[in-house]
Amino acid sequence: MNHQVKPWLRRFEAVDEFHLSADVVICGYGGAGASAALEARRAGAEVLVLERASGGGGSTQMSSCEMYLGGSGGTALQQALGMEDSTENMLAYLVEAFGPHGDADKIRCYSEGAAAHFDWAESLGVPYRRAAILERTVVPFTDESLLFTGNERAYPFNRVAKPVPRGHVPSREGDEGGRIFMQALMARVEAEGSVILADARVLAVLQDDRGRVRGVAARIDGEERYIRARRGVILCAGGFVMNRSMLEQHAAQVLPYGEPYGNQWDLGDGIQMGVAAGGNAINMSECFISFAFYPPAKLTYGLLVNGRGQRFVNEDAYLARLGHYAGMQDDQKVYLLVQNEDFERSLYMENTPIAATGDSMAEVEREADLPPGALQATVAYYNEHAAQGADPLFRKHPDWLKPLDKPPFALISYHPDEVKYALGEDTGYLMFTLGGLATKTSGEVLTSAGGIVPGLYAAGRTTAGLPRTAKGYASGMSVGDATFFGRLAGLGAAANLE
Repeated sequence: MNHQVKPWLRRFEAVDEFHLSADVVICGYGGAGASAALEARRAGAEVLVLERASGGGGSTQMSSCEMYLGGSGGTALQQALGMEDSTENMLAYLVEAFGPHGDADKIRCYSEGAAAHFDWAESLGVPYRRAAILERTVVPFTDESLLFTGNERAYPFNRVAKPVPRGHVPSREGDEGGRIFMQALMARVEAEGSVILADARVLAVLQDDRGRVRGVAARIDGEERYIRARRGVILCAGGFVMNRSMLEQHAAQVLPYGEPYGNQWDLGDGIQMGVAAGGNAINMSECFISFAFYPPAKLTYGLLVNGRGQRFVNEDAYLARLGHYAGMQDDQKVYLLVQNEDFERSLYMENTPIAATGDSMAEVEREADLPPGALQATVAYYNEHAAQGADPLFRKHPDWLKPLDKPPFALISYHPDEVKYALGEDTGYLMFTLGGLATKTSGEVLTSAGGIVPGLYAAGRTTAGLPRTAKGYASGMSVGDATFFGRLAGLGAAANLE
């Protein structure tokens, strides 16, 4: 074969010999790839999964494995706890969450199918306890399986949708949900007959002269091998958060403060293969950003201010939304102002960086070198209205409103450099990418003109899936998206007969 070829793409007709073949070839064995494999196999297809690492799991296994689920009157878990969540209620929330970035078809499809997706997850043998944590937290360290993982109770979301907890997490004390889920899923995939090849790096997709994707080239045991896909190829190779050059090209605005979070193979290979075959990459500048100043929840009584001593967001918003707005502040100078009765060290920052303290706002202001009078004006205005249970500027929920008038006061710095120093490691605001290949709900990869690339499918962070912005992100949207649309991609590829 002539090896002088375009990176990420090879000509199918130029292949002299195929070393392996399957109906459906899946590139990546994380949450998306495993879900696709299971459904394609159940639909009667012969399935081959190629995984670059020495074993499966991907970023899903690294996560808490919260899944953002609801609708259809509520999942079995929600209903068991007396909670109702209509499809239209969930739909309204997601539309508000992603605004112009959202994919209407994916939002509708997910809202209509999310409750049944929970039944599927539970059918794998993943344990979900019928118990909820309703206080403000990020992940459960006890064994409850339902919690609020987004902005459901915060403005502006609470004006368009009834707040319902939708974060479904496997039950186990400690943060082990991803491992529990992926072990159950991969065991089922392998028991039902999919073939898994680890240490197999996919190098390129094979496309015929008519534009149909018909297989892949991969490096297996140090040798380049050609693999034929009779029905379709599914790209489930993760995002591009570990590819510095791609980040510089597409999401440079996040690099001064974002710390990449994912597995080491989130290098964008799947996205680049899809683009080489004619697919369209969209939403590439958007990233999840984590600004984890809680728990403890009582820190929410404080005020988030920037380097001008001004508020910029309602403090009861979810950590990703907070991260979005924190990143927009000049030089990311962000502080949390708290009074003594509410101060407690964050679960995530034992060495809390204190920028200033004082018995008055004037003292705090001077010590932090904020503009004279700015913080005093901010707090005076806030206190006046908080005493009446109101927040005219940002509409923080009344449950978190009270005047800051009990000294001493502390100003905690959340500048990324301070966070890194406090943690004693190179960790600022954790981030991962939300852009990728444009796809239909079926997983078919779309071209820039809106057509499809025949024979090519994608799911998970290789795509621009359900979650599109940190501004509207809720934990559980990535694993929910990857597994839900991974299943649909598997079904779509299995049914793709010529």
